[in-house]
Amino acid sequence: MTVWAYARATSCAQGDTLPFVVSGIAPVEVADVASDRVVFTGVAAPGWELEIGADWPSSLYRARFGPEVPWPQGLPGAAPCPDNEVFFVVREAVPAAPILVSVPFTTWQAYNRAGLPGQGLYWTESPVRAGRVSFDRPGGGPCPERWEFGLIRWLRPAGYDVAYCSNLDLDLDLDLDLGGGPELLARRRVLVVNGHDEYWSDGMRDAVEEFVRRGGNLAVFSGNTAWWRIRLEDGGRTMVCHRDALCDSVDDPRLATVEWSSAGRPENALTGVSFRAGAGTWGPDMRRMLDESYTARFAGHWVFEGTGLKDGDPFGQGCLGYETDAAEIEEIGGVPRATCRDGTPASFVVLATADLRHWSAYGQGGTATMGIFTSGLGTVFNAATVNWGNTLHDPVVERVTRNVLDRFSGAAPAPAWEVIGPAGTDVRALAVRDRTLYAVDGAGGLLRRELCGQNLPWEPAGTAGAAVRTVEAEEAAGGPESGKVAGGVVALAVPREAAARFSVGLYGLTDTGRLIRWDGADAWADLGAAPSGATGLAIADCTFYAATEDGELWRRPFASQGWEPADAIRPPGAVSGDIRVSGLAAMNGRLFAGLADGRVLTALPGGAWEEYDVRLVAAVFTAHAGALVAADRETALSRHTVRRSPLIRR
Repeated sequence: MTVWAYARATSCAQGDTLPFVVSGIAPVEVADVASDRVVFTGVAAPGWELEIGADWPSSLYRARFGPEVPWPQGLPGAAPCPDNEVFFVVREAVPAAPILVSVPFTTWQAYNRAGLPGQGLYWTESPVRAGRVSFDRPGGGPCPERWEFGLIRWLRPAGYDVAYCSNLDLDLDLDLDLGGGPELLARRRVLVVNGHDEYWSDGMRDAVEEFVRRGGNLAVFSGNTAWWRIRLEDGGRTMVCHRDALCDSVDDPRLATVEWSSAGRPENALTGVSFRAGAGTWGPDMRRMLDESYTARFAGHWVFEGTGLKDGDPFGQGCLGYETDAAEIEEIGGVPRATCRDGTPASFVVLATADLRHWSAYGQGGTATMGIFTSGLGTVFNAATVNWGNTLHDPVVERVTRNVLDRFSGAAPAPAWEVIGPAGTDVRALAVRDRTLYAVDGAGGLLRRELCGQNLPWEPAGTAGAAVRTVEAEEAAGGPESGKVAGGVVALAVPREAAARFSVGLYGLTDTGRLIRWDGADAWADLGAAPSGATGLAIADCTFYAATEDGELWRRPFASQGWEPADAIRPPGAVSGDIRVSGLAAMNGRLFAGLADGRVLTALPGGAWEEYDVRLVAAVFTAHAGALVAADRETALSRHTVRRSPLIRR
């Protein structure tokens, strides 16, 4: 008769003791799943305790009691983890590794004894499924596909310094010996969610969301993530998930164990995507996932650096399975953009998509959406598929994984500028109104697109497809000429608020020395003369500022009828003739001047100019909502978040 066993906890710190419940006397072998290295052999009996070596690497471990039991690949729950195998995590005694990998013990336990009345949380719609299950029972190891093993076995040979935890360890509400989620995460730069991590408690979610808000990064190499809300009771040894509010007798109905989306906290807010829009192929058709690939939709993003991909290229065949997550998106000029109607954050950037609607014949038809977004001070990447970690033999999947882990862990410092749009547009001027970024191209056309991290195309602004001549020029020419602005627009700006007779709108300077305003109907109104030879325009504190190439600065308050000299633009210690000013912008009352050599100067109006510690990546730039935005014919549209730096030179 085979001995059965289970551990009294899903994790244990290095150097501590982990108690087991064992049904009889049996030989035991303990091995590190990441390397298959055997770290202990001996004999176990009822009441046996395992002394965890202080030198054991933090990892996922397997204790096998007695002989190996055949465990063929199969469907989740079809061939459960043998009762004589026990999986557990060894945590770092002192948190040090920058990368922490969470192991989804809650999902494993949910599938334990699937199909047995009252014993497993599966099958999902079975009337005899359990609503609560205990960790104090054998089984509860990984599903037969071992979704988590590929990444676990790749990380250390790939050169990463990683530590592991049980996902129960993340729950800040549990009274665990490691102090709960915040303490466990405090010294980490990255939390990795891996494989199939479907069941999350409030305490787990609260801890991870706070970690990201405070500047931690979340890398989700998982699918069907955080779909079910659970409660952990009995010190974390009982998992409750009724999947039905009417069956859950909890006193506070707000704590009912249902889908996170119906609990008022869509999982999209945590992960960016959801299984509700995703896809699944189950049963004998699961193998169909091996035929599917992602399609790159933003190949210029840093996540794809070094892959050689172009937009529209397929990659990662086989990584999409057997469940995927997705965001609701709409196509804008052939580029996907998250609608954010489903709870996906507005900062979400779509990186790759897959159309899996045909899976409706095999399980659930839908899509897959790989993406990335910011939350507070942190960043979240989501591969949005269960089988990502088992496809790391694919060179693109591996490179994307490295790019994410290197950037998130600090091994590859983040560049100052983030690509947010395509290259190739001959941009001559930029400005932002509300959430719309406007540009004038080399042909005099006025363009626009949403100011966001997505690589959206430029589109013509207005019904005619381009700006038209100024009022003054029209009168001189005897009528309008579509597509041109007299003399050419060299700078754009937008005021923060209306004052005097100047409304909030798009203002410009022409190279013939005119101040103009776009009236929104493909016509520019001529507002009078402006300094000749100006290369930049900014509006701050109800005042127009115009800069010339040699650093002269002119100002015109809204209430004034003319321009007057202001303090010249000069770097600290510079004299006249030392610089060439290529552009001017303003944000929150502060002026920014771009120099031809790429340096950026900044000053409060009337104050001394200082050098800001970033170099422009393109000749044309603007400032808005805490960021600089730059582009030109040779450089993709890029964004830099302005931050205080000790390297600002005065």
